[in-house]
Amino acid sequence: MQAIILAAGMGRRLKKRTENQPKCMVHVNGIPMIERMLKQLDQYQLNRIILVTGHKGKELQAFVSSLSIHTPIVYIDNPVYKTTNNIYSLYLAKECLLMDDTILLESDLIFEQEVITQIISHPYPNLALVAHFESWMDGTVVLLDEQDNIMKFLTRKDFRFEDIHSYYKTVNIYKFSRDFSATHYVPFLEAYSKALGNNEYYEQVLKVISLLDDHDLKATRLENGFWYEIDDEQDLDIAESIFTDSQSRFSRLSGRYGGYWRYPGLLDFCYLVNPYFPNSRFMGEIKASFEELVTSYPSGLDINNLLAAKSLGLDPDKVLTGNGAAELIRPLLGSFKNAVGILRPSFEEYGNCTENPIFFHIPSSDFTYRAKDIMDFYGDKELDALVLVNPDNPTGNYIPKQEVLSLAEYCRARNTVLILDESFIDFSSAEESPSLMTQEILDEFENLVLIKSISKSYGVPGLRLGILTCSNPQIINLVREELPLWNINSLAEYFLQIFEKYQRDYWEALKRFQETRKDLYQMLSPVRQLRLYPSQANFIMCEIMDGCSASQIAELLLNRYNILVKDLSHKPGMEGREFIRIAVRTNADNQRLADALKHILR
Repeated sequence: MQAIILAAGMGRRLKKRTENQPKCMVHVNGIPMIERMLKQLDQYQLNRIILVTGHKGKELQAFVSSLSIHTPIVYIDNPVYKTTNNIYSLYLAKECLLMDDTILLESDLIFEQEVITQIISHPYPNLALVAHFESWMDGTVVLLDEQDNIMKFLTRKDFRFEDIHSYYKTVNIYKFSRDFSATHYVPFLEAYSKALGNNEYYEQVLKVISLLDDHDLKATRLENGFWYEIDDEQDLDIAESIFTDSQSRFSRLSGRYGGYWRYPGLLDFCYLVNPYFPNSRFMGEIKASFEELVTSYPSGLDINNLLAAKSLGLDPDKVLTGNGAAELIRPLLGSFKNAVGILRPSFEEYGNCTENPIFFHIPSSDFTYRAKDIMDFYGDKELDALVLVNPDNPTGNYIPKQEVLSLAEYCRARNTVLILDESFIDFSSAEESPSLMTQEILDEFENLVLIKSISKSYGVPGLRLGILTCSNPQIINLVREELPLWNINSLAEYFLQIFEKYQRDYWEALKRFQETRKDLYQMLSPVRQLRLYPSQANFIMCEIMDGCSASQIAELLLNRYNILVKDLSHKPGMEGREFIRIAVRTNADNQRLADALKHILR
């Protein structure tokens, strides 16, 4: 068996990185892609590796010659790489296809060893390695039958986004037997090049072959291992966060703060959403209006405040919408020049936005606290404002409604603003109506500012929606002055517009969630090294016992099982102990996490 690597392209989308070197010599975490690929192929005792060069071909040949590669390497130059595509590069290597069974690869791929092992060790002679199509992917897409026969290579005209659940993306690694090359691929390659020119892609030939009754080409679905195709600088950035050592991989992914839909198969137990809302009917209504929403300006701030107020049953002049709660928190906290009471551990955004914080470090070993504990601590301190997240993040601690009302009264008597974050309140099952977000309560306590992140309980973090409400016009006007006229997009506005008619679905989803949270506790309780903390939010905080490190557990979950959790090792207020925070997802996802933890901590 031999390998053919197509490496003639210019890689224009990588800009300056490919001005003076071929695309395949771009470094991923300090190692050129071609070096990594050649060393991986060198492990299979291949008869030869054919490298088709073009852009900066002499530089590539000189570099490859300097490597300690035991497999013989043959170079074929594509002198017209600027005006042709990879079909011509493969055409130049067609005689090599007739010499041996071949693994065909593109040089801008990066993959783990098991990826290439899967196709080489597969007994079927003619294969396309494919991965289940995901929304970030681009390139050749195929349809398969139950026996993994390739039924169709899809064109742009054939592609329908509503059917992507049944699509597979080619990984751009193929295996052809010498017989297949002689009877099918090379004859069709020659005919296609002569008829339609050389400014095409070699997959077009496979598309034509797939129309034959006896095309003899199957797919093998990628089972294990990561892969990525690097076309531009964003691809390179993502590849570097995937193909790195285990410690760096966790820190790099955590530091991206989202965007995990571009990571194949990643299960995100770090970021916190509702797994059961929006439902399919709600999403269907948004999809039906998607084109108009994307091509239309959103309304201004006042209209969106009106929409939010209508959905929440509040006065429109006492509500502000934000591009996430963070857009509302920063101007609010920045307006207080004197001390602000901040609890720790809690959501750090409030402390980060405060000029003069006075921290109340929760003294109890289980991080529980009541309203009286807060009032006792701040009793001899003068505060402009006091911040309470209820339920709290990451502990899940919950203070009953009557106690929070007593805290609001305590703050009013001291001329202190109580900032109450209820982003997780809808997940609570502790009492019937736990929220203070009613107009009656807000009118009674003008010193009360309520903040809510719509992302959490409503399950739409991508819309970036937050709500602030208060009956004090001075506070409302102060924050409003810091907000742009168009601060949320049309999709977020439409969500606010239609949400009211889905209220019943929303509350049913929350009841279902509460049962799922109970189930997750039951799944995790047999793990002896985990101490589970009660939570009224959509996550469970777990202490790692018996000397295990939270960072090590988080890294193992990511690197072995492609599961991301929140490592709380460096969380202020939790120093000296080992904690992780686990979001509540669907039962199927939760079971995968529980099984992984049982294997790691057995």
